[in-house]
Amino acid sequence: MAMTFGYWTPIFGGWLRNVDDEETPTTFEHVKQIAQTAERIGFDLTLIAELNLNDIKGQQAPSLDAWELTAAVAAVTERLEIMTAIRPGYHLPAVAAKRAATIDDISGGRFSLNVVSAWWAEEARQYGGIFSEHDDRYRRSLEFVEILKGLWSTTPYSFSGEYYTVENTYLSPKPQVTPTIYAGGESEGGKQAIARFADAYVTHGGTPDELRAKVLDLTTRRAAVTDVPFSSFGMAAYAIVRDTEQEAEAELERITDVRGGAAYESYQDFVSKSQLDTAVDLRDYSVSNRGLRPDLVGTPDQVARRIREFSDAGVDLLLLQFSPHLREMQRFAEQVIPRVRALEAAEPSKAAVSPGR
Repeated sequence: MAMTFGYWTPIFGGWLRNVDDEETPTTFEHVKQIAQTAERIGFDLTLIAELNLNDIKGQQAPSLDAWELTAAVAAVTERLEIMTAIRPGYHLPAVAAKRAATIDDISGGRFSLNVVSAWWAEEARQYGGIFSEHDDRYRRSLEFVEILKGLWSTTPYSFSGEYYTVENTYLSPKPQVTPTIYAGGESEGGKQAIARFADAYVTHGGTPDELRAKVLDLTTRRAAVTDVPFSSFGMAAYAIVRDTEQEAEAELERITDVRGGAAYESYQDFVSKSQLDTAVDLRDYSVSNRGLRPDLVGTPDQVARRIREFSDAGVDLLLLQFSPHLREMQRFAEQVIPRVRALEAAEPSKAAVSPGR
């Protein structure tokens, strides 16, 4: 399968908890420059995270609003798929469906959603989000997505559930293209819910063997509830590409020099409030979303071959992080993506499970 290359929009100054200045200012102008460069150099998608507090640099550091940023990025790009995170505990489903339909119009059908069932209790306290026990948050997400899809397809639409009620609700205009629903989770309750409500699965970084097991597990769970397979399996990863292996390892050492800091509290909140299927350590703390675990660290050839291993494991979407974002994203596009395409052309993927993208 051909790999799709996406990137995380840096909504709060970068992805490194141990490096203060990543030459990635928290401004729309910089985000705009990144987005327009990305679609010009070969990236297909961007993920815009939704966090009202900065979980990388600390709660007092700046962060941009995901939904306002999404509309702006949609207006200044032409090709990128824009995947925006949404946390049901912070939104009314009918209003979210309306906003999504409007952004779909702005983007010309390039909008998709990453449904996140939330993990940060302190942020919910400060911003008034709903933060119930773990499995309850996934059950809420299931109803939330059912209402989104209902309003996007049916007029008028009614729904009555445990968490939400809408009655004879009109939504117009409807999306040109029904937004894809991406979701990720590692707990038993999370995976059960995601198999039912999501169109595609995304996960934190892992090894090829870990991802192969996740793809098989979620494919099996999905087949038990519907004949429609997941359209994609995506993974977060942080990339370090250098001319020599020694230079790449030196950069890795620099960014994982843990000195503690304001963001460690939010990281501990994430670990304690989630039900993860993989143990995390201070190296995982240094880069968000377990981005170093995939080990995309080395020369262009080494990184391209490593990406090929993930393709063989069933991953067809990479959600990449870089630092400094703009410069390293350009290096990756120039030096790694052509090598991956050459490997794809030379030999078909050995993925045992095809997600059906």
